[in-house]
Amino acid sequence: MTAKHILPILITFMGCFASIGASAEKTEKRACISMVKEGFRPIDENRQTRFLGKVAEDTALCRGGEKAAKYRTTPWVDWANYWGTGDTASLREGSKAKTIIGEHLKPNGRGIDGSLMDLEYQRIELIKFNLFDNYTYEDYIKGRGSVEGPAINQWDEMRLDKDDPFYAAVGGEGEQVCSGELIRHRTLSGICNDLINPKMGANGTYFARNVDFASTFPRLGKTELVRNRHSDSENGMRLSLLTPDPQLISRALFTRQQQSDNHCNNGLGSGNDAPSDECDYIKAPFFNVLAAFWIQFMTHDWFSHLEEGRNQPTLVSVGCKTDRAETLGCRPGDRMEPALVAQHSEPATFTHNKEEYLKRAYMTTKNTTTAWWDASQIYGYDAISQKRVLRDPQDKAKLNMPDGYLPLLPSCDTRSSEECEVQPQWRGQEATAFPDNWNIGLSFYHNLFVREHNYFVDRFRALQQAKPNQDSGLRHPDRPKQIIAYNQVTDEELYNAARLMVAAMIAKIHTIEWTTQLLYNDPLYRGMNSNWFGLFNLEESSKVSSVLKKITHNEENYFSRMSQWLARIFRDKEQPQKANSWYSVFASGAGIFGLQNARHEGALWWKKDKWDIGNPEHVNGGVNHFGSPFNFPEEFTSVYRLHPLVPDLIEMRDYQTANRITAKVPVINTVRGEATAQMRRFGIENWALAMGRQRLGVLHLQNHPRFLQNLPMPHLDSPSQQIDVAALDIIRDRERGIPRFNEFRRQIGLKTLTSFDDFVDQRLDKSDPNRIAQEKIVSEIRTIYGTHVCDATKIITNAQLTDEGHPITDCHGAPDGSEVDNIEDVDLAVGWLAEYTRPHGFAISETQFHIFIINASRRLFSDRFFTSSFRPEFYSTLGYNWVLNNGPLDECPFELETSNDGVTQCNEPSQSNGHTVAVSPLKRLLMRNVPELKEQLMPVVNVFDPWARDRGEYYSLEWKPRKGAADDPAFLQ
Repeated sequence: MTAKHILPILITFMGCFASIGASAEKTEKRACISMVKEGFRPIDENRQTRFLGKVAEDTALCRGGEKAAKYRTTPWVDWANYWGTGDTASLREGSKAKTIIGEHLKPNGRGIDGSLMDLEYQRIELIKFNLFDNYTYEDYIKGRGSVEGPAINQWDEMRLDKDDPFYAAVGGEGEQVCSGELIRHRTLSGICNDLINPKMGANGTYFARNVDFASTFPRLGKTELVRNRHSDSENGMRLSLLTPDPQLISRALFTRQQQSDNHCNNGLGSGNDAPSDECDYIKAPFFNVLAAFWIQFMTHDWFSHLEEGRNQPTLVSVGCKTDRAETLGCRPGDRMEPALVAQHSEPATFTHNKEEYLKRAYMTTKNTTTAWWDASQIYGYDAISQKRVLRDPQDKAKLNMPDGYLPLLPSCDTRSSEECEVQPQWRGQEATAFPDNWNIGLSFYHNLFVREHNYFVDRFRALQQAKPNQDSGLRHPDRPKQIIAYNQVTDEELYNAARLMVAAMIAKIHTIEWTTQLLYNDPLYRGMNSNWFGLFNLEESSKVSSVLKKITHNEENYFSRMSQWLARIFRDKEQPQKANSWYSVFASGAGIFGLQNARHEGALWWKKDKWDIGNPEHVNGGVNHFGSPFNFPEEFTSVYRLHPLVPDLIEMRDYQTANRITAKVPVINTVRGEATAQMRRFGIENWALAMGRQRLGVLHLQNHPRFLQNLPMPHLDSPSQQIDVAALDIIRDRERGIPRFNEFRRQIGLKTLTSFDDFVDQRLDKSDPNRIAQEKIVSEIRTIYGTHVCDATKIITNAQLTDEGHPITDCHGAPDGSEVDNIEDVDLAVGWLAEYTRPHGFAISETQFHIFIINASRRLFSDRFFTSSFRPEFYSTLGYNWVLNNGPLDECPFELETSNDGVTQCNEPSQSNGHTVAVSPLKRLLMRNVPELKEQLMPVVNVFDPWARDRGEYYSLEWKPRKGAADDPAFLQ
């Protein structure tokens, strides 16, 4: 038996054997027995035959009954149809499916455990098949000496360049290893997160890819497979930068449909913020507008293709080339700045095992911010952005917040444009490092987290006053044994500790609060929490395990300890593909956050933590890059184009009369400098309430904000001085070489579609109005993208085979010479917006989610400040405990609870969706920084769930009011 089977066997064998009881249907019993006899699917060695999220019929029957088996023939993943993966209708046995160790034994448990196993298979294979780094790919394929590529953990390409100001400090021309002051905190440019790869994740490094380099930039027609996919004898090559017309796609497929006389006025409203104004949009019942703006706040931290808000300094067309597009309202006068490109030249190639590979993509672009989850949008990512970050003149450890709000960006009237750090379109905005695409949501989050930074500093200052000689927890790597007392902590040390805490809180909110509401079902609740806490630390004896137990290794449960031990073993193995797969599995058991942040020796009362900040192996020992340096891939930036989430009008409220909508403010009136005035006009507490109560838009076609299709761009010297952002999204994907939708799915291990009709949700009855609407949109897709006469001799991909094991051809199984849909031409954003078949509670499509699976894990695995360097030596004791407990425990809004093993916890008073949950990090953060909201927040479990919605018993998507909100007009819509 190999190590890769240990965790699946531990979970699934228990479930399968114990579950075959009197209550199970005979067919399901036989299916479970057959599944166990068959054994577990091995991790595939060939990407053409990888998992695809599709299981054998017996497996589907065992985990989800006839429903799961019925939909195996569709292109979509199977786990979404298992027992327990939806709302109460998906449950076979209510809540009677758990044992004291938290593992399911009956049908619900088989379904949830099976889902987690399917997701882990997908993550393993994504790590194995989908890491393409534009610097080091040749090493990844060929290896280096006796070390295979996926086991390499240090690269010359990740050395600092000679022009870097810290080049000499890390070792210059010799061995480069970060040390001293450079490793104590997050650096401005992102260097030295990894001690032996100083350049990794720094600003200005190339974006990576999650797809084969040869599949990128399909419009260029570089390979025979690409030409076979996107050309035919009648039309020739069907793709170009503006073909199909991006403005036609926007107006026909993206525009929100409006009822007449609702005063929407293309998102502008009536002009007086009247509560009677209405811009219709398809609303998600389980996600709020705070969540829509949260993701923009996140992406500003993760990636940027721009240089100070600008692309290339020329203007080119964005389409509107057809009569129909103009009839639908597009503008021929719209112009854009072309994307910045780092490398245009033909990429070099190399040969390995008689196969030729590209060394990089056909073109590359640079990430102009840091790739780390380091709150760089607040604190800066280069010398220019740092000038926009204003410190408090009275306390240099704080950020400046006169009157409780951020000050404005400085004026550049007296300085030359070369010296100015403020672009013309940013004037009048709040001062922050990343000011581009500014709006009221970004204003809200920047003000909120700067308040949190300053709140932390105040608490630390209180400790400096009360306990000046007590150990702060901080240490210097050059003097690892020397205590740094509170009264010895400098302003700069405190500022950097506060930044570490804020960045970790942001990452925690995103991982266990935003994402669990975005993907609102039990497998993903468990999966995302396992990324942070560990699968085995979610619940024990119906109580939430404290993350502190896991981090300190003192009393976490046996399975977590075993998983962490095994993860450490496989991190150091030089059988790379197997070791990386094992590591991913066992890290799920132990949790990524805090992984390897202790080095215990001895046992019982002799057991001591020998972790040493002066030992680089300890400081850096928890990271794992899986053989490929960390940066975000272009595909990750693409799937975060989530504009349909944003409404055109925001329903304003006053926290003292929360059930009344007092105004409807057009979002267009809250962008750029206008956000500042609007923030102060209503106040941060009322903006929080408004966005917290209002539902956001569903990520579907025909649901883009109207105002974004008509966004003013006065700083561009174009005929229209407007831009259609929806059309621009399409063009940016094409510019940056994103494969079209169907090949994209095949590249990332999802099943191919054969026609546009595959988009229709087959689970819906044919008379269902939603299905009829979907079929109408599919007809529109067919009108835009067209059809062609197919050629069955043309193989179109090497990433996947048919179910029968044959190459996929231009005909997709239809007879040669048939008229088939141009399914291969569909742009990625159009495709995933058309994915109406989604797992329960998924605000995003399964295609988007698949990219999240790999990158959500990697940005934790690769960051030592979330793994081995999550310790008081860096964060301070106050900051360390702050992240563990979501803030000071003495501010818990409910009575503190003590677990069976004596750990103090701040929990919600009632279970949610069958789980005991901690008071969420964002709820705690809002309560301490916007205290006016405490009463409104008390019944809220997840801040990204509409605040007045009744969450129901088990992952309900119903839109009904909780107690006290019945007269809220939002529930009458």
